[in-house]
Amino acid sequence: MAAQHITVDIPEKVLFAEKTDAHAFGKELRVLAAVKLFEMERLSSGRAAELAGMSRVEFLLSLSRYSVFPLASELHDLEEEHA
Repeated sequence: MAAQHITVDIPEKVLFAEKTDAHAFGKELRVLAAVKLFEMERLSSGRAAELAGMSRVEFLLSLSRYSVFPLASELHDLEEEHA
């Protein structure tokens, strides 16, 4: 799969405050972006997992760390169906 590269300037003070390096912080940003885009229903769990750089199962299991329910979309559909 082809990938695009995006550059984000991170102030050194942020890396220092987070006690991390640029590589680790970049990886975390990918995961956070994937979680948020999934939560907003802009990415499927499979695409969000790709963005996060992990398997779909690993991504779904990691959602609890961010207080995101992995089946929110399905639950919403069921609630509307039975309303």
